[in-house]
Amino acid sequence: MGGHMRRLVVGATALSLVGASLLLIPATSSAAATCHPFQTPGAYDNSTPTDEDVVGFAFGDQEVSVRQANNYLAAVDASSDRVVTGTAATSVGGRAINFAIVGAPENVTPTALTEIRRSAAALRDPRLPAGQAADLAASTPAILWVSGNVHGNEESGADASLKVLYELAARSDCVASRILANSIVVILPIQNPDGRQAETRRNLYGFDMNRDWFARTQPETDGKLELIGKYPPMLFVDAHEFGSDNYLFPPTADPEYHETPDVAHDWIFDAYSPAIASEFDRQGLKYFHGEPYDFFATIFGDTVPTLGYHAAGMTFEKANGDPIDERTNEQFIAMWASVFEGATGAEQRVSDWHDSFVEAYQQGLAGSLEPNAVFEPKHEVFQQVPDITVRHYFLRDDPARRPELNTLIRRLQRMDVDVYRLTAPLQVDDYHPYADPGRSTRLPAGTIWVPMAQGQKHWIQSMLHEDSYIPYEVTYDVTAWSNPLLMNVRGGWSGNELSPSASLVQPVATPPPPAFPANGPRVGLFEIPNSTRGFEAAGQTRYLFDRVWQLPYENVTTGRILRGLRNIDVLVVPDGYTNYALQALGSKGKAALRDWINNGGRYIGWQGGLQVATRIGASTAKFSSSHTNSPGTLIRATVDRTSPLAIGVGRSVWVMYSDDNTIASPHSVATFPEASSPRFATAGLAEGVETLGGSTVVFEEGVGSGSVVGFSIDPNFRAWTLGTQRILWNAIVEPASTAKSARVGSASRVVAEQRAVSASQSLPADGSAIRIGIATSDTEQTRAVIGRYSSAVEALRIDADTTLLLVANPKAWSAEEHPYLRDLIDDLKESGVGLQWISLV
Repeated sequence: MGGHMRRLVVGATALSLVGASLLLIPATSSAAATCHPFQTPGAYDNSTPTDEDVVGFAFGDQEVSVRQANNYLAAVDASSDRVVTGTAATSVGGRAINFAIVGAPENVTPTALTEIRRSAAALRDPRLPAGQAADLAASTPAILWVSGNVHGNEESGADASLKVLYELAARSDCVASRILANSIVVILPIQNPDGRQAETRRNLYGFDMNRDWFARTQPETDGKLELIGKYPPMLFVDAHEFGSDNYLFPPTADPEYHETPDVAHDWIFDAYSPAIASEFDRQGLKYFHGEPYDFFATIFGDTVPTLGYHAAGMTFEKANGDPIDERTNEQFIAMWASVFEGATGAEQRVSDWHDSFVEAYQQGLAGSLEPNAVFEPKHEVFQQVPDITVRHYFLRDDPARRPELNTLIRRLQRMDVDVYRLTAPLQVDDYHPYADPGRSTRLPAGTIWVPMAQGQKHWIQSMLHEDSYIPYEVTYDVTAWSNPLLMNVRGGWSGNELSPSASLVQPVATPPPPAFPANGPRVGLFEIPNSTRGFEAAGQTRYLFDRVWQLPYENVTTGRILRGLRNIDVLVVPDGYTNYALQALGSKGKAALRDWINNGGRYIGWQGGLQVATRIGASTAKFSSSHTNSPGTLIRATVDRTSPLAIGVGRSVWVMYSDDNTIASPHSVATFPEASSPRFATAGLAEGVETLGGSTVVFEEGVGSGSVVGFSIDPNFRAWTLGTQRILWNAIVEPASTAKSARVGSASRVVAEQRAVSASQSLPADGSAIRIGIATSDTEQTRAVIGRYSSAVEALRIDADTTLLLVANPKAWSAEEHPYLRDLIDDLKESGVGLQWISLV
């Protein structure tokens, strides 16, 4: 197996089913051929409780509640010796996230499950002797996962997974017997019980938990991954709903991350997808593959199980506007076809799984990175993985940033990566610091060393890479997620053969919260009302304050602002739809906020929250629209180290930039460098970012006796960005560096205030816009296509050849929930316009 052996897939008709001749259970070829997962009549044990017995209706007649789902899990566990249940995690709201493991009775006893865990761990060890690996492959069942409802308002995956549970617990025919004899199936029906209860996509802290997988910030995600680590999947199904018509299952669209294990890629393309397609075709059900769903960022419920565990990670999506019976039925068909396929030929599948870790280890030993490839017709590789050798990563132990370093070490260790600490200095002649020229370096004792020669080589490269090397420039989420850059941890890599003197780092605990000053400021948090992005940004800030920093604060309402914000020293206003904040405040609230700042309050805002300060005259920062195609790109910013906001940060900080509006301020603390500067560096898709040079990332502006601290980016992006979180912490707890200044509305400020207000008002009021780059000559034709869906379109001329069209998205729909994004992409391609990119983050 190798990166060059992957096959081009044109469509479902070009795929072939994997044969059923590798069963672990005895079967003649004719018996195997006649055991069809959907056409074989089911034989049921009436002692197993049905859906109607427990919840009072058939799965698919209506959506089950969280309580009903958990009751059903418990009832089947109590009645069946094939099923054991447990709790993977507890949600932010205190709800249990329960699971079931289903298998042959002899495989689900406590002793048997302990042995399966040990065997799976051994099979993931690439140094396991070949004979032992073969013996374990012959005796270890495949571990297959079925999960649903990571988005709380996408219910049908949970309902269908409960039906899978019943079928496996109750049936005694050849279909169920094959699955039970050759696998254990872990069923996780509801990953987001709080969201399901509230009928919201996100959890109570406003996190889209399908973007939380590598960071595992939320207790729901963290507990789930702990369970996954115990039962590492060879198949991981993550069932969703979306705004498009029909049903989606893999193959996904380009781009695919280059370190995707070959065996997982081939299972998805050549085994699971055709198995599902075969049944959908037989039943005449409509489905599609590909856009807008790619397989790039290692942040999702398909890519993380694949990169972290070499599983066939698969996202299923069903139209959320269809009736619950149709949604549940089609989700069940896709799940059942997958589980049956996963159990078929299980011995070979388990053996191939082990071989995948062996191959990863050998690649790491050689320092070879997988090349980029594209898999759709007419696509060409946009960016190739460079021809470099990477055998080692090193992370510098800077005492000022030790909490960030320990967070990164812990994150690696919890995904079974061996992390070492140098016990003696190490001369590295080809040391390549992140984003800087290579040089000979003597690394001191204490430096963290992560060798690539591990079974987790693909995961190590995905987490510690310098760049993600995107193979195709159209993607629907972030294009950069390098953990050292997100955390602003210094480090680099080497391709040389080295033999460091080092010791294994023992498991690292969660770093303690930073010390809040004894006489620290009284902090308020204002959520921009009626705004999806406001709910997300404020909720994620609450998480940071509650769970990470344990920072005391008060939730501030508009009424509290009207009363003058007494006993509040610092007001934090995250992103949100600015106009909604201004409407809620009214003229009296705006005046009260201005007075509070003038009289000594510190206002900290970012993005839409910063625009609020500008629109009331409290900041003179000038906004303008960005002309970039950088949907989630890491960019290195230069920091003024004399500012209190820079304490512990260093001379630069990596920021997550998502085509954010730019700002200009004479009071900059952090700035994007010019593209010609040696400090200019990016990771991810970074088209047009040279236009950011000289623009402000962070500023601190004196206003009367108070101040405004503003960020052009989200300093707490999905709680990933520990580097810019450090600046936010400083903004809250450190004393202001500004002297008493002109008050809002004073003669010396009024012109600058008016210009700032005018610039902010001129920004497109488009919410989280769909950004479409096209050939300028095709502008009107593209507008006509977009006009079938939306009249809210604004054009920005980037250069003579390229125009950026912004399609309003006021409800801040994600790519999954957007009602027409996929159809729009198809129509644009069919129209023949010069489509250069399309993104929505």
